[in-house]
Amino acid sequence: MLRTKTAESKAPVSNTPENVSIKPQRMGFEFGEQVPQYWLNNSHLLSHTMNALSVLFPQGEQFFVDSVRYYRDQISDPKLKAEVRGFIGQEAMHSLEHDAMNQHVRDRGMPVDELEKHLEVILGITKKLPKRHQLAITCGLEHLTAMMADMLLERSDVREDMHESMRPLWMWHAIEETEHKAVTYDVFQEVGGTYAERAFYLAFSTAALGVVASYFTTRMVLNDRSNFSLKDAAKSVWRMWGKDGTFSSLIPTWLEYFKPGFHPWDHDNSELIARFKEEISAHIAPQYQNGNRRTLQ
Repeated sequence: MLRTKTAESKAPVSNTPENVSIKPQRMGFEFGEQVPQYWLNNSHLLSHTMNALSVLFPQGEQFFVDSVRYYRDQISDPKLKAEVRGFIGQEAMHSLEHDAMNQHVRDRGMPVDELEKHLEVILGITKKLPKRHQLAITCGLEHLTAMMADMLLERSDVREDMHESMRPLWMWHAIEETEHKAVTYDVFQEVGGTYAERAFYLAFSTAALGVVASYFTTRMVLNDRSNFSLKDAAKSVWRMWGKDGTFSSLIPTWLEYFKPGFHPWDHDNSELIARFKEEISAHIAPQYQNGNRRTLQ
């Protein structure tokens, strides 16, 4: 067990800024023939990398919800309680929308069903850990998704690499990840989570995600090997991990999590939510214009 003599200082209330609301919104995205096979920068490897990440989301976000829901009755702060409800609802919507994308990827001949079965086994093993350790894993993975969300909203070059038929899904997801980026962290603090737990499980979660996402990507690349190109692969790896790469540029933000007094809203990027939310609202399907509050069970 990972323990320290005393828990980190508990946040007496939610630390989410007052100008940020956490409300679920079903979008009703559809993916058909208008989506090119290589929808990210017309790149074989980059597109399969993001397709692989999408496969992780529905089951992964159910794990997040379960880890937070377990502690819901122990939360005393009314604002944080309300944010937990919003978090659960938003993660439900993410699962539904990525299910739709994953069906599109499946229809393109990718082994989505097999990969989902592998993920189910991995998460089944993870669920044998103590509940607070599962919550610490969720905190770590939420930090990773918040980092990527911030990068997408900050960098026009990354957004412009996405085909217009896929861009709204990822921007919407990034906005909502930003809105609720501190909820699991504040719950973790309130229920006595320790620095050792959260620091260890960020490193653990990053390594595990890297291995699983790389395996899923490799399976998709092999399944589509006829269009593989060494030139595309080299350019894609540089785009992700070279100078100012989409992933390499996140390393300083990743390291900030290890500061003893860290909080996700130390970096207040709520302005990005306001900047893009109206634009993304234009993509809500007519049947969901009045919102949707369905949550994961």
